[in-house]
Amino acid sequence: MLCNRVVDCLVAGFVVVLLSCNGFTFATESDLFCLRSIKNSFQDPNEYLTSWDFSNRSEGVICRFTGIMCWHPDENRVLSITLSNMGLKGQFPTGIKNCTSLTGLDLSFNQMSGEIPMDIGSIVKYAATLDLSSNDFTGPIPKSIADISYLNILKLDHNQLSGQIPPELSLLGRLTEFSVASNLLIGPVPKFGSNLTNKADMYANNPGLCDGPLKSCSSASNNPHTSVIAGAAIGGVTVAAVGVGIGMFFYFRSASMKKRKRDDDPEGNKWARNIKGAKGIKISVVEKSVPKMSLSDLMKATNNFSKNSIIGSGRTGCIYRAVFEDGTSLMVKRLQESQRTEKEFLSEMATLGSVKHANLVPLLGFCMAKKERILVYKDMPNGTLHDQLHPEDGDVKPMEWSLRLKIGIRAAKGLAWLHHNCNPRIIHRNISSKCILLDETFEPKISDFGLARLMNPIDTHLSTFVNGEFGDIGYVAPEYSRTLVATPKGDVYSFGVVLLELVTGEKPTHVSKAPEDFKGNLVEWITKLSEESKVQEALDATFVGKNVDGELLQFLKVARSCVVPTAKERPTMFEVYQLLRAIGEGYNFTSEDEIMMPTNSECETGLEELIVAH
Repeated sequence: MLCNRVVDCLVAGFVVVLLSCNGFTFATESDLFCLRSIKNSFQDPNEYLTSWDFSNRSEGVICRFTGIMCWHPDENRVLSITLSNMGLKGQFPTGIKNCTSLTGLDLSFNQMSGEIPMDIGSIVKYAATLDLSSNDFTGPIPKSIADISYLNILKLDHNQLSGQIPPELSLLGRLTEFSVASNLLIGPVPKFGSNLTNKADMYANNPGLCDGPLKSCSSASNNPHTSVIAGAAIGGVTVAAVGVGIGMFFYFRSASMKKRKRDDDPEGNKWARNIKGAKGIKISVVEKSVPKMSLSDLMKATNNFSKNSIIGSGRTGCIYRAVFEDGTSLMVKRLQESQRTEKEFLSEMATLGSVKHANLVPLLGFCMAKKERILVYKDMPNGTLHDQLHPEDGDVKPMEWSLRLKIGIRAAKGLAWLHHNCNPRIIHRNISSKCILLDETFEPKISDFGLARLMNPIDTHLSTFVNGEFGDIGYVAPEYSRTLVATPKGDVYSFGVVLLELVTGEKPTHVSKAPEDFKGNLVEWITKLSEESKVQEALDATFVGKNVDGELLQFLKVARSCVVPTAKERPTMFEVYQLLRAIGEGYNFTSEDEIMMPTNSECETGLEELIVAH
């Protein structure tokens, strides 16, 4: 008997393993089919999905697709899909149900239309995050969303959704963030569990929502004179019908006008309209030289934060150029979904306001308006390094090598100072060529330092990783997918990609000089050339043969050392800075305010403090 039971257990175990293996293979094929159907369902006018090439079926290939995060970089199993703000058009891609391991979906700030599928609960049943906000979805909110039992974040705001909020949504006990603002919803709001605090702004700008944090749903039917009112209503039914018809006409015309306004200004000032009542709020000034101003002044200088005032956007939010009546220009950043309390935000601002270095963008002031967090910076008239290296106008003259070298050295200096000399020491977490800004003399200034901490205070939270807060695609160190922890060596990897951009002139996710059958990113291309002893082919042809080949190759060598797969093998930012300084010795790029390398014990203590604090 015992023998038979042991045999049964062994057989059962073998079957489980076999099924698991078969399931894994199916999941891989299923995910490939999933992404192919998603791509086919969208119109992609900005060609963000061109990296989605399915001719290569090797393991891990889809993990390099734009907007795709995998459970492991060498497996074709999709963890999350983030396709926010890409201008995508079409209906909700039902083929997404074939991404069976999906835990996060973000399709916000696009131009999607039609109804949300009624069976969405079975399409993304394991999702922890579902963000469909700022689109043109119509129809009712599906009841089946209540079946997505792991849901932490649900955003459906700024659409054209109608009807009532399904009361079944109150069953989502894990929900910590919810918004249906700016739709066409009516009826009572659900009573959510203790994990979610019901606030009025979650339901703002809907024509008929009530109860909860809003006004009571009780109507005039409780009035003692209801019989008189009823008689009058019966007597005037024809007039009432006409009135309703006229009211509906104007209501839907108004809704149509609002929709057209959103089409003309998809990002624009729709969020700014919610803070008009807070115009009198004063800007808390960090720099004494900055004149006093209010939120009203900023709104006027940015035309109510209109789309035309946007000069950049990234993981932490949009940047607007504010032009005042006297001709002065400043940069204004609206933080995207800060999870910090007011007290924590003020504490972080005090810290960031004290961080001063020649190669960091100085914080001038900040303000809080309702849930909005707005930061004011000095203007950088020459924009981002990304736009200078990769201009949309192909006729623009490329940056000279000496300027690129200077930018690399000075940016390394600023980042090394954050890592080794700033107190408290700061991991950036979002380094890219988009966050290196250039002033009037093309002096590089690192922006967004410290903001990743404001967005998501805990690195290891799954939703943080799902939402892609570890940096822009193409710059993220490979170990993040395994550890979910930000480290200084992760910053070094991201900065190494910036150095590769400087020396090759190529974009991090699309290499124009690579063969047509090459589907990898910039780091993979450099690695492939290195293995084939053809690394010189990576250099920007603009500078080859101009007596700087030696500098180019040395610079490329430093960049390659930053992007090696193993974090421990990468240099520190102080070492990167020193290596780049040596290359630029003949150009007089350095100044007397050099950073000092702390002792080993100081470095270890600082790193411990940094990991705990950030």
